[in-house]
Amino acid sequence: MYRDIDSLIIYRKSAQNGILAEMRDIFRDFDQKNYDKEEIILRIYTQINNLLDVATDYGFDGNLWQNYIAYILASSENPFTITCEKSEAQEGTVNDFVKNDLVHFQNILKYDFSGIEEELGIDCFSRITHYRSLVKPERRFNKNVSDKVKMLSERLKAVLTPDDLYNIVTDFYREYGVGMYGLNKAFRIKNNDGNVEIVPITNTSSAQLSDLIGYESQKKKLIENTEAFVHKRRANNVLLCGDSGTGKSTSIKAILNKYYDDGLRMIEIYKHQFKDLSAVLEMIKDRNYRFIIFMDDLSFEEFETEYKYLKAIIEGGLENRPDNVLIYATSNRRHLIKETWKDRADMDDELHVSDTMQEKLSLARRFGLTIYYGRPEKKEFDNIVRGIARKYPELGVSEEELLMEANKWSLSNGGFSGRVAEQMIISKLGQKS
Repeated sequence: MYRDIDSLIIYRKSAQNGILAEMRDIFRDFDQKNYDKEEIILRIYTQINNLLDVATDYGFDGNLWQNYIAYILASSENPFTITCEKSEAQEGTVNDFVKNDLVHFQNILKYDFSGIEEELGIDCFSRITHYRSLVKPERRFNKNVSDKVKMLSERLKAVLTPDDLYNIVTDFYREYGVGMYGLNKAFRIKNNDGNVEIVPITNTSSAQLSDLIGYESQKKKLIENTEAFVHKRRANNVLLCGDSGTGKSTSIKAILNKYYDDGLRMIEIYKHQFKDLSAVLEMIKDRNYRFIIFMDDLSFEEFETEYKYLKAIIEGGLENRPDNVLIYATSNRRHLIKETWKDRADMDDELHVSDTMQEKLSLARRFGLTIYYGRPEKKEFDNIVRGIARKYPELGVSEEELLMEANKWSLSNGGFSGRVAEQMIISKLGQKS
C-alpha cells in the first residue's frame, strides 16, 4: 500500500496528511519488519479511531475504507479536478498522470488486509469494511457531504479497471463538483488575525419555496433572476425588503436548495466582515460555481460606515465584481441606512446636506432588483395559518379554534406574519402531551 501512496502525483497533496499518510507509514514499517508489535497495533488502532470519527462526522456506513477513499477523491482540489468540476474533462498530458494515480488508488481500494491482521492477531480492518453504524439524526452529521461521498463510494464498487475509475471520478466532478465547494451548499467566513478563510456550514436549512405560503409574485421575481444567474445570463443583485417575519430569509434559503444541483452556492457574511469581501471574491472568482453572497437583516445606523465597503463591491470599485458572484440581502429597511431628521434639508449645518442623504440612499439603489415583502392582510394571514397547520395533522384543533388562537397571537406578537403563525402552531404542538 505504501508504494501506491508514495507514487501519487496529481493527488499527492491529498495523501500527505491524515489517515492515508499514517497508514502509509504503518504499512511501510510492517512490510520492512521495522516495528514493535504492541506499538504498531497501537498506531493502527489510533487510525481506526480516526476513521470512525470521520464516519461519525459524515454518516458513513458499510465499507468505511472504501468510503474514506471516495472522500479523498471527492474532496481533492488540484488543477485537474478543478478543471473537471461542472464540466467535461479535457485532453492533455495531465490525464496520463491522473490515470496513473488512479491505478494506485484502485490498488489502495482493493488492498487485502488479511495478511497484517493474521500476523498481528487483529481484526479491525475486517470490521471497518463491514461497518454498521448507529442511527443518527441528520443534523448530527454533514448530510451534503455524506450523500455525495456515499454515492461515489457505491460507484467505486463497480470499478474493474483504471479506465472505469477515471470515468467514474470525472463524471462525479462534472456532475457534483469537487472539494469544499462541490460537496457543501453554504459557507461562512472567518478572519483569524488577518487570514480570511471560507468554511462550510455543515447543516443548512431544508426550506423550500412551497413552504412560503403566498408571495407568489415575489418568489417569481426571485426565481427568474436566480435562474438567469445560474445559467450564466445577466442577473441583478437583489434586495428583499419589507416587514419582519414575512419570509425574506426563507426565500433565499429555499432558492439555494432549489438551484444547488445547478452549481449555486451561498456565502453568508455579516456587516462587520465587509472589509473582507475583496479577499472572499478573490478566493471564489475562478471556481466553476455561481456564488450568492448572502447578507441577512442588513441595516446600518447613521454612525456605521461599513456600507461603503459594500458599495464599492456592488458597483464602483476599481476591480470588477466576478461574473460568478451576486449579492442577495434582506432588510426591514427599504433604504438600509437609518435616516434622521438632521439628514433633511435645512435641519443640519452641513453645507451640502442633500449630498449626505444621496450617499446613504445610493446603497439601496445599487441593488438592481428590489422585492418587497409586505405584512399580509387578515385573509392572507388565515391562509398562511391553514397552510402551516396542514403540515401538522397531529394538532387536532378545529380550523375555527386555530384561526381564533392565531388572531390572539398576532395581537400580542407584532401583527400578522408567517413567523407569528408558525410560532403559534409550534406553541400548540408543545402543549400536546
